[in-house]
Amino acid sequence: MFLQQFRPALVLTLGFTFLTGLAYPLAITGFAGLASPEASEGSLIISGNEVIGSRLIAQPFSGAGYLHPRPSASGWNAAGTSASNLGPTSAKLIADVAQRRAAYETENGQPAPIDAVTGSASGLDPDISPENALAQAERIAKARGVEAGAVLDLIETHVESPLLGLYGLPRINVLETNLALDATFPLPTQSPGN
Repeated sequence: MFLQQFRPALVLTLGFTFLTGLAYPLAITGFAGLASPEASEGSLIISGNEVIGSRLIAQPFSGAGYLHPRPSASGWNAAGTSASNLGPTSAKLIADVAQRRAAYETENGQPAPIDAVTGSASGLDPDISPENALAQAERIAKARGVEAGAVLDLIETHVESPLLGLYGLPRINVLETNLALDATFPLPTQSPGN
């Protein structure tokens, strides 16, 4: 009696383990690789032979000549992503947002858009709003020694529309735009001692 029930249970367990644990993931991975090879590989951005980042994961930029990403509760650490989990009435969150707002407005001389003072749910949002990017243009232009209008034009060319014109909001990928800034308006070199 036991063997009559054990054998089918074992065969089903092994069969479904193979099917759902090996065959299905391999099939989906293969399909994703064919349908969208770049995204299935992590949308990596490569310069020369070096991976410098992913289009999908934010990284910190703090220099005056760069667009700055959204704040991150995980310090842009992809191994430990998280939100702060602080509620809207949290005194710590209110103080953090006020501190970020003051720093942003001092640094950029512009009112801080909401995405400049609040972190994303993952802490790794690679995009910022066009308003946030445009408010940073004057600081970037000054650091790079170019006209603010030229930086504004470059930023405008990197605005991505919502998916199918419906889903999401207009956005700017920080890493891609910073790479374009470096290519178009290299940072001035500093002499030793500066």
